[in-house]
Amino acid sequence: MAIPLSIQWINGQLIILNQQKLPHETEYITLNTIEDAFDAIITLKVRGAPAIGITAAFGLALAAQRHETETLEVFHHYVKKDAIYLGSSRPTAVNLVWALSRLQQSINSAKTVEDAKAQILAEAIRIHEEDEQACRNIGGYALDLLEGRTKVLTICNAGSIATAKYGTALAPFHLGKELGREFEVYACETRPVFQGARLTVWELQQAGVDVTLITDSMAAHTISAKGIEAIIVGADRIAANGDTANKIGTLNLAILAAAYNIPFYVAAPVSTFDLQIPNGKNIPIEERSAEEITYVAGQPIAPKNTKVFNPAFDVTPAHYITAIITEKGIIHPDYERNIQELLVAVK
Repeated sequence: MAIPLSIQWINGQLIILNQQKLPHETEYITLNTIEDAFDAIITLKVRGAPAIGITAAFGLALAAQRHETETLEVFHHYVKKDAIYLGSSRPTAVNLVWALSRLQQSINSAKTVEDAKAQILAEAIRIHEEDEQACRNIGGYALDLLEGRTKVLTICNAGSIATAKYGTALAPFHLGKELGREFEVYACETRPVFQGARLTVWELQQAGVDVTLITDSMAAHTISAKGIEAIIVGADRIAANGDTANKIGTLNLAILAAAYNIPFYVAAPVSTFDLQIPNGKNIPIEERSAEEITYVAGQPIAPKNTKVFNPAFDVTPAHYITAIITEKGIIHPDYERNIQELLVAVK
């Protein structure tokens, strides 16, 4: 039993877990070129914002090693062109653009092409290592909050296969396993794409964590019948006042937590905060194709021409959130003030 990893850099090779095949097949593939990295991102062989950013960083570094030129000006041109190409794979992914920008900045002080090649690879490795440490820190803070609580509910997949290691919402379960602390995790299936069933359950099983799958509509009964003691979720974006966007179904759980008087925790790195957005009403909500709801495994489950509303995310108001767990510390209400203070301290 071991925590599954989505990305590994071994002997100059980028190896990723092909998440298209999960949970039926565990396949690791080697990405040798920038085109391989582009394909892995666009086809969702790799998923999760941190994992996408790391893959792009190594993809850019792989391309850089192959550019043959003696002038730094030409090398910078090649790197910029490659970054634009990789950035087009998932243009809305913040971590992707951030990682590519960071690699380009890393070579500004290089004196030679060889020096630039070494620096760009070193920066990709550094991003990978920093993400793992950030997730471990989140896990440590989460374990402090969960002290004395072992039955925990979650939704979607905010785990090790979406990051460098450990994950965010799943970090306390992975880290707890390493430290000898056992949890009973209940995972919502996460309709309509089933990230909870396909990915979270698989991931926790690989690590030897006790996990039970439920349908999303079973959450209220499960909290009561099984004595759920806390709920922990990830986040896609957190507004300046603490309102949090996450996978659809998260708001349901926050309301249930309030009704049953159990803590509701959000786990996310500081990069998830968007202080340009004052509150959740200003967070854009992606709507996805109707087929995600009307079809399962390629088979129709609804009448033809059925009208569908398919938002991919919902927004949990800050007053439902007990605490926000970051790699830099735990944020408690008043969120508008305390988020600002933590981010200023980080800078």
